[in-house]
Amino acid sequence: MITPSIRTIRDCRLEEAGRTWDAVRVPRSVGLDALAILGGRSGAVLEDPLSAALYWFIAPGDATEWDVAGTRVLHEDTHLVIPPDRRTYGPGPHWRICPATEAWTTDATALQAALEDAARPQRGQVQ
Repeated sequence: MITPSIRTIRDCRLEEAGRTWDAVRVPRSVGLDALAILGGRSGAVLEDPLSAALYWFIAPGDATEWDVAGTRVLHEDTHLVIPPDRRTYGPGPHWRICPATEAWTTDATALQAALEDAARPQRGQVQ
């Protein structure tokens, strides 16, 4: 059964993960570094300033074995507030990288490597 998206405030919609994508929630501090590492290899990236998090979209089931510190994968039975396709600002959810018409997803292996690199302490830094 396909669940229709539910409209929320400010033209956003609530969508269920696990159907056409899973979402990877990343703390903003690590996510910004991972975004720089990925560069043009990144698909759509959603920012939620209220929870200080970035979200990447990957193919369903591609991150079931992940153990990357600070991340959380949204699978079936979890939902995400999705802003209009071109909203790149605002106090609520907005796009860091707008979704492409044909695909939103980032390669899960590339994302995992970028997140691991971004989460690694910098050389010479006191831990």
